[in-house]
Amino acid sequence: MEKIRIAVQKKGRLNDSSLKLIADCGIHFPKNSGQLKSPADNFPLEILHLRDDDIPGYVMDGVADIGIVGRNEIEEQRMDLPVMENLSFGKCRLSIAVPREKSYTGVNDLEGQIIATSYPYLLSRFLAENSVNAEIHEISGSVEIAPAIGLTDSICDLVSTGSTLLFNGLKEVETIFHSSAVLVRNRGLSPSKLELANRLLLRIRAVKRADAFKYILLNVPDEKIDEVINILPGLKSPTIMPLAQKGWSSLHSVIPEEAFWDNIERLHNCGAEGILVLPIEKIMF
Repeated sequence: MEKIRIAVQKKGRLNDSSLKLIADCGIHFPKNSGQLKSPADNFPLEILHLRDDDIPGYVMDGVADIGIVGRNEIEEQRMDLPVMENLSFGKCRLSIAVPREKSYTGVNDLEGQIIATSYPYLLSRFLAENSVNAEIHEISGSVEIAPAIGLTDSICDLVSTGSTLLFNGLKEVETIFHSSAVLVRNRGLSPSKLELANRLLLRIRAVKRADAFKYILLNVPDEKIDEVINILPGLKSPTIMPLAQKGWSSLHSVIPEEAFWDNIERLHNCGAEGILVLPIEKIMF
């Protein structure tokens, strides 16, 4: 049986979320024990565990058919890979940081500096767009330590929470690129492999939608049902069932999570009681 190969980060910030996403799609595979490949046993899929910066090239060359990778790597390597889906994890930003004790008034303060980074293309593009002449010192890892050991004046690196910068005595001064995980594919997939990729994509979208929606149950006075329905925008018309207590009904619906929090006070004012909000594993539209 034909299979598709998906490349995922073997360790790092995208690893756990990528494997969890695949597992949440109902696909069973052995835990990675340091091996390059993990074949699924209930879907025609093989997982390749690779370095994040190698994934775009492997997908471009067709070694992997699809891949989960940070958009920053696609942009840095200037790979022409179709994005099948923007995923909801791995959000970060590529930022310039300087030592905390240094004053910073604007991008012109970078003029003449030496900047350490693992993303020379994105940094050089930003500097060119702002007409700043600076020397880029390319480093493959531990970028944040460069100013402390006197190697460079500042750095340009990925930032999620900012705690690593703080720990190393740095402050974020410019954000030059926003990134998150994306699902990409090889442009030359055969029709049969593209069909498999789209089957996987259907599952991924069902999982993603479930994260954004909640199943809500609440007890409502009968005379307030129409008002409550107007407050809560559901996927379809809600299910309404009479309660044993006369004059009350139970209303069930699937709603965007933010719709509940935005309208909780209005629901309370309508006399809604016994409100339950439950997670959803999958949604198919």
